[in-house]
Amino acid sequence: MNIAIFYFLHSFAFQNQYLDLMVKFIAESFIYIVILIITLALVWKNSVLFGGFDFKSLWIRGRDIFRIILSTGAAYILANVLKFVFHTDRPFIALTNIHTLISESGYAFPSGHSATIAAFAFAVFFKNKKFGYIALVAMVLIGLARVVAGVHFPVDIVGGYALGFIVAYLLKSL
Repeated sequence: MNIAIFYFLHSFAFQNQYLDLMVKFIAESFIYIVILIITLALVWKNSVLFGGFDFKSLWIRGRDIFRIILSTGAAYILANVLKFVFHTDRPFIALTNIHTLISESGYAFPSGHSATIAAFAFAVFFKNKKFGYIALVAMVLIGLARVVAGVHFPVDIVGGYALGFIVAYLLKSL
C-alpha cells in the first residue's frame, strides 16, 4: 500500500511545469517561511519584545515560543539520528525509473522535514489553535510535496509526523 500511494502521488510530478515549481517550493523552502512567519507572529502576539527585559518577565512572555523552538529543533535532531538507525532507502533508490523533482541524499525514514514541521505545528497548536491550524495545513502540504517530488515514501512522512507529535507533546509542559 505504501508503494501504491507513492506511485499515485508521484504521478503528479512532471505533468505541468507550474505544478512542479510549486511542489519544489513547498517541498524545499516552504517549511522555513512557515516557521519564520508563525514564530514572528507569536512573538508579536505574546509581546515578547515589549516590556521589561529582566529574565523573569522575558521568560514569562517567551516560554511558549521557547518550547516551540525546542520541540522543532529536538525533532529535527532525533529524525536525523533515527535515519541512521533504520537505514531506509529513498524511493529513487529503492524503485526503478523514479525521477525526482528535487535533489536529496541520505536515508529516508523518518522524514526530517515532516518531523520538524510536525513538531513545530503541534507545539504551536498546543499553545495557539488559530496559528496551529495554519501550521498543520502547512505540515500536510509539505508532506505531500515530499512524496510528489519523489524523495520520500508515505510511511517516511507518517513516521516524521508521529515523531514530531511525540516530541511536541512531551515538551509541551516544560
